[in-house]
Amino acid sequence: MPQPALKSITPEEYLAMEDAADSKHEYYQGKIFDMAGASQNHTRITLDLGASATFALKNSNCEAYPNDMKVWSKVKNYFTYPDLIIVCGKAEFYEDRDDILTNPLVIFEVLSKSTRNYDRDEKFEFYRSIPSFQEYILIDQWRVHVEQMYLETRNKWILSEYSQITDVLKLAKVDIEIPLREIYRRVEFGESQDQ
Repeated sequence: MPQPALKSITPEEYLAMEDAADSKHEYYQGKIFDMAGASQNHTRITLDLGASATFALKNSNCEAYPNDMKVWSKVKNYFTYPDLIIVCGKAEFYEDRDDILTNPLVIFEVLSKSTRNYDRDEKFEFYRSIPSFQEYILIDQWRVHVEQMYLETRNKWILSEYSQITDVLKLAKVDIEIPLREIYRRVEFGESQDQ
């Protein structure tokens, strides 16, 4: 996790600052953390993944939300912006806002060099503190590789990995399939990736 600002602030102060900010920040227990910008491959994957998920969910009671929607963990007092969120049923929001979900079912993160360990470790722990959260998808932007973790029973998470472009990601908690070919459709491997 990047280094925080020194002054502890309230969630209300954070949200007021974030509403006026030109860039995104995470909030964790009174501290604000800058979020890195996205590379071209990161952006391509996020857009194509969102389009694929939205299309696959069109006849369901589930909805995909892109990376401008925040998620809040009450237990961890944590606000962040996942790359993609799926909510099934009625979306629930933080207080009187409509930009902070509190009931994500599935969360997707595209791995960046600066945050890949954080995404796998601390961030996954934070997400697991959200009662509705049941599936986590990590997508590598430098090679074809997707990690899927889903809650099988209380406190038991199952890991599956996909590494062939012909593989199909089948979500465990939502009845959709997304071919990796669609996720990586416009990715150019071998390019310099700074993010």
